[in-house]
Amino acid sequence: MSKPTSLPDIYLSFFQFSTDMKPDDLAYREIVVKHIKQLTSFGYSGFEFHIAPTSPQNYHQDLQNYSDLRHYLDSQGLEEVKLTTNVGATASCDPSSPDEQKQQQGLEYLKSRVDITAALRGEILMGPIIVPYNVFPTTDSNEPIWSDRLQDELAVRYQTAQPILNELGIYAEKKNVKLAIEPITHWETPGPNKLSQLIDFLAGIESKQVGVIIDCAHEILDGDGPEIFKAQVAELARQSRLHYVQVSPPHRGAVHKSWIPWKSFLEPILEVYQGPIAIEMFNAIPGLVDLVRLSRRKFWIPGEDEPNAYPNAYEIADAAIQKTQQELKQILNLAPEVNNRVEAENELPLSSMV
Repeated sequence: MSKPTSLPDIYLSFFQFSTDMKPDDLAYREIVVKHIKQLTSFGYSGFEFHIAPTSPQNYHQDLQNYSDLRHYLDSQGLEEVKLTTNVGATASCDPSSPDEQKQQQGLEYLKSRVDITAALRGEILMGPIIVPYNVFPTTDSNEPIWSDRLQDELAVRYQTAQPILNELGIYAEKKNVKLAIEPITHWETPGPNKLSQLIDFLAGIESKQVGVIIDCAHEILDGDGPEIFKAQVAELARQSRLHYVQVSPPHRGAVHKSWIPWKSFLEPILEVYQGPIAIEMFNAIPGLVDLVRLSRRKFWIPGEDEPNAYPNAYEIADAAIQKTQQELKQILNLAPEVNNRVEAENELPLSSMV
């Protein structure tokens, strides 16, 4: 496969605005449409929706609510907007749990999220779906487990989860949904933290519907370096398991003010991957600010927050796609287009650095 001759689709994570799409909230649907219309004017062609966890008795209603949300977006002239979903296993719905009931609850929960993804006309469900995010194993006396002992514990959990994820992959294939598992840095979750660990995990899963998302923030923090990364990307492509890619700064803030190794990250990916590139930034919003200890100022949200002297969420999103497109053009050797907008990084204050 050769490099693309045009820019890939660029998506934006809705973590810029919310961790819950509130699909049953008619007023919030209007806000979502407002955000999407503004963001598509910057060049975004798709979005990641985080699908908030719920209890089993709500799965049927969840599906109806997200179906209604998709229909509402369509009715507002957004039929061409593409969607992916961000989903995580939970402590009670855990495919890796030693408790068989939680394993099965995990399978049913994730199947329900596949159904939602399909209802949104999405083709990718991504996230930490092996081990629950930010749930670190402990001993029976509630002492934390680290290092060798943690890796031994995770090895058992991975083996437990493999047949469940394979069954989920078979189910997802029928819905035309790919499962992109995310390796997430050790600061945030117990595992898998490394792309190498996830590749080993996938060796025990037959379904090629189960693959990976590569996020540069996690790769920078826990990866094995650029040379090994090239080989890992090539192997995932050979297996048809490179399903999704995210550009995300290590500090999870403004993309245009971050240390991202654009060329060493994207060049090997673009040799073998022609899917969307998603931009993921964490805004200081409820659900994220405490979870990942965001100390920086919030990118205030137009229409929801009082304006202030600091950059707003739209400005940060606009600067992010401009920077990403600029880097992609250089890597792909595409002629730069004339852009009448002043480079956003020259307009935003230094406070946007974090």
